Amino acid sequence: MNPPVRILLADDHALVRRGVRLVLESEPDLAVVGEADDGAHAVELARTVDADLAVLDITMPRMTGLQAARALTRQRPGLKILFLTMHDSEQYFFEALKLGACGYVLKSVADRDLVDACRAAMRDEPFLYPGTETALIRHYLERVRRGEAPPRKPITEREEEIVKLVAEGRSTKEIAELLFISAKTVDRHRANVLQKLGMRDRVELTRYAIRTGLIEP
Repeated sequence: MNPPVRILLADDHALVRRGVRLVLESEPDLAVVGEADDGAHAVELARTVDADLAVLDITMPRMTGLQAARALTRQRPGLKILFLTMHDSEQYFFEALKLGACGYVLKSVADRDLVDACRAAMRDEPFLYPGTETALIRHYLERVRRGEAPPRKPITEREEEIVKLVAEGRSTKEIAELLFISAKTVDRHRANVLQKLGMRDRVELTRYAIRTGLIEP
């Protein structure tokens, strides 16, 4: 008998993690070997925990699931990524695919779909929640036929990290320490973001972060 799939689980809600763990570990071929309460913790944990699959929430403190997936892909190229999220969103869905995710599962149907999605990921088969093909992909293909390119993000990945941390109330010094950059670099990135987005202050950046799903309201 093959050893169980080793899963790293990241979600900032302890009750959600507990419920997801119960669903996964009710199956003999799946085992949760590490739990993280945000994206940055997941990246740190992946350095010491030997996992085959990371199951990530999208909206988390310090580092979103999408940001964590980018870091994990660079850090552990063989680690498979699966998103478990409340966001039924075209933007997040295609960003997840662009990052090489094996699947995208909605929390509302996790008890039904999550186990199948984990097994599909380990077979290198994509798992998309029911209705994806007839909604998100159809809209995407229609845009392609009309010659419309997918919308690009107005800010870079690094600037997105800065916006998220600013919106969480972090000081310039705290952001610099978390991202291993200088305070001057943080200030420069923040100024660039304000200029790009046509915004004036932290309040407007926080509204932008909520609107784009970087933080929860």
